[in-house]
Amino acid sequence: MKLELARVVRGTGRLGVLRGLGRTAQHSLEVPGCLLYTHLGAVPHLTQDTLHTLSSLPSVTQVTLSNIAEHQEVLEEFKDGFRKFAGLHDTLLYCSLHDSAAPCPTGYTTNKTVSVWGSGGRIELTVAKFMALQKAVQPDWYQSMADGETWQNNTSRKRVRKSVDRTLAHLDECLLAHQNSQELEGVEVFGVVEGGDIPEERVRSARETAKRPVAGFCLDGLQTGSMDQALRTQLIAAVTKELPEEKPRLLQGVGRPDEVLACVEVGVDLFESFFPFQVTERGCALCFSFNISLDPERAGRALPAVLELNEDERDTAGETQHNGDVSLDDQTRMTSFEMNLKDKRYHDDFRPLVEGCGCYCCKNHQRAYLHHLLVTNELLAGVLLTIHNTAHYQGFFSALREAVAGDKLDILRRRVLRERKE
Repeated sequence: MKLELARVVRGTGRLGVLRGLGRTAQHSLEVPGCLLYTHLGAVPHLTQDTLHTLSSLPSVTQVTLSNIAEHQEVLEEFKDGFRKFAGLHDTLLYCSLHDSAAPCPTGYTTNKTVSVWGSGGRIELTVAKFMALQKAVQPDWYQSMADGETWQNNTSRKRVRKSVDRTLAHLDECLLAHQNSQELEGVEVFGVVEGGDIPEERVRSARETAKRPVAGFCLDGLQTGSMDQALRTQLIAAVTKELPEEKPRLLQGVGRPDEVLACVEVGVDLFESFFPFQVTERGCALCFSFNISLDPERAGRALPAVLELNEDERDTAGETQHNGDVSLDDQTRMTSFEMNLKDKRYHDDFRPLVEGCGCYCCKNHQRAYLHHLLVTNELLAGVLLTIHNTAHYQGFFSALREAVAGDKLDILRRRVLRERKE
């Protein structure tokens, strides 16, 4: 796995292709980009065949041990890995520790174990059990075991320091077990950078992790709700200075478009794509604009083009908090990038969700129909919203790469963050 950079904007924002992915090293992934978010290998609400009606899907599917750990015995008996077990199409697997869209209780980490929370409750993982799970899952790359319980604002410096020490110790144990495992030959390991909100610990964690033979880096503990954007970008900027240029940086727990933009500008390459799932679960549709092309015909041929929102769409979009106190409620609160289709005003609105979007939902259905499905609790609502929100989010990342390539990040930022009540 190696990141080939085509352009670096203002010394930090990176455009390139991550090549050599998978055991055959034949896959690639454009950056900045995102992974495909799943529950147990399935995008929520969609079958594999429905999912693959969407174009330009990420080549890497994310699965989490919080979903998989309770199925360890079944996977070990199956023997052929999670990809075949879940009936996945041609895709690479990235295995992370936690699901960023699900709450994870804190206070259950020790010097030897971390805990994940599945449908049956808490599962305690030692390094040995963690590595046995990786052998059963057979991913293409995985996140090393880490102590990430330092995102709360009141975490002490001593606790943050312990988190960094534990995470490095876990990484060393994982790497040793990995190197001695034939089952994991050709599989890549991502080291985890911790450090809470303390710059010195963040830098120490990044510097020490970079000394290990890892293929890339997971930046943890910076998720939405844990700190404001200014502090997050300051910490990421300090961390990326310590990381080798040719290895990718994956940021966990951040998916809102404004935050993605800010993090790309300070050197983040990859993101999880749980945000469209959260929007769908709220009964909402992504509706923010990201078209930076001046040529409408060209925009129409691109991935779902988003035209200007009209006045009533701006008025019904939620309010995004950009300052003040932050909390985990920010993960579930409606944002200014979506419209609430449960609102009564949509009951006789016969327009598509987003004018100019080329997804199946927008080409075949109206807002009024989605409103009807939602208020009557029809399962089809989740299917159609997931199709649109996934396509819209992928379109945003395509526009993001175009903006980095053309040095138009400022234009894209103004388009994405434009006032809703002009």
